[in-house]
Amino acid sequence: MSQRHTDTCNALGVALLADVPVILWGPPGQGKSSVIQELASGMGAHLETVIASIREPSDFAGLPVVDPATRTASLAAPSWAVRLRDAVLEEGRTGIQFYDEVSTAPPATQAALLRPILEGVVGDLRLPDGVRTIAAANPPDVAADGWDLAPPVANRFVHLTWELDADTVREGFTTGWPRVAVPALEENAVEALLVQTLAVVGVFLGSKPELVTQMPRTSEEAGRAFPTPRSWEMAARLHAYATAAGMNSTVVTMLMAGTVGITAGGMFLNYLRELDLPDPETLLADPDVYVVDRRRTDQTYAVAASVWSATAARNTAQRWVNCGVVLAVIAESGSADIAFSYGRAWAAARPTGALPNERIIKGLAPILTELNLLTTKG
Repeated sequence: MSQRHTDTCNALGVALLADVPVILWGPPGQGKSSVIQELASGMGAHLETVIASIREPSDFAGLPVVDPATRTASLAAPSWAVRLRDAVLEEGRTGIQFYDEVSTAPPATQAALLRPILEGVVGDLRLPDGVRTIAAANPPDVAADGWDLAPPVANRFVHLTWELDADTVREGFTTGWPRVAVPALEENAVEALLVQTLAVVGVFLGSKPELVTQMPRTSEEAGRAFPTPRSWEMAARLHAYATAAGMNSTVVTMLMAGTVGITAGGMFLNYLRELDLPDPETLLADPDVYVVDRRRTDQTYAVAASVWSATAARNTAQRWVNCGVVLAVIAESGSADIAFSYGRAWAAARPTGALPNERIIKGLAPILTELNLLTTKG
């Protein structure tokens, strides 16, 4: 199997792990549907395949049903959604809703897909948290009566290109097709990374406001990834999960480009490299090594976010004190606003028996006074 295909499989696995809806783009006959069936089988998941191109809007928005007793109408979910719900709630299985041939669904059907994709709501039925969303589509120029995805639909997915190269086909026919693996991670570690990544995304967008929202401007961009606050949040989530899973830079790049677009994703990753953040665990072990670069307030903000998120994920008395020292150093450097923005959450999370030392008292006195921690004895 080629490295490109391996990376695409890994990106798909990360998207499922992070619970971000993913769409696979590729010409007909590339095994998109087959790989989802094998994935579900390998996970022991309940799979419901819905061919979007032959469905009506009511198959996703629900069919009106009148209750004669109350004289009210509800939107009844189709049988496929009920089966998914029951598989997760009654059988304890993961569920996968797989929307196939999305690019041949007419605009009205695409519009009805908006809530099922992002919120997991079909009619008046809310699917449980254990349901993941995958879609597959042919590019409109090779699809039967193909349509570009409407921007609201496209913005709900991470977009991955799925094609089988000659090496992968050769190995598939001779030794078996590759499987998609969903990595297992410690949730606490991911949550700390997510808080840090969200903070860095916020700092980045503060310096590049034109990238907060950038609608598709050419026919080539139509129906694919583009940046909005929603897709930036999805990108941060994917970045955190990919980092925690130890994915290589190609997989991370695929996920960023597939969520906010090639240009915006590339600019963010380049910014992240140039930011050169210190390891928060290093600072929590020895906060005295931290020296604030007064020229890089964006870096200072990101350091504060990462150190606090790491502390919140495992808050011991010593880590709490050392986090306070880092925030005090930031405050003393002239960035009190940054220190205080995280300092209140830090102070409110004080473990029993932890007391601020002299340096913390000097740097964060206003916050400590506000929360009556200067006189607290443990």
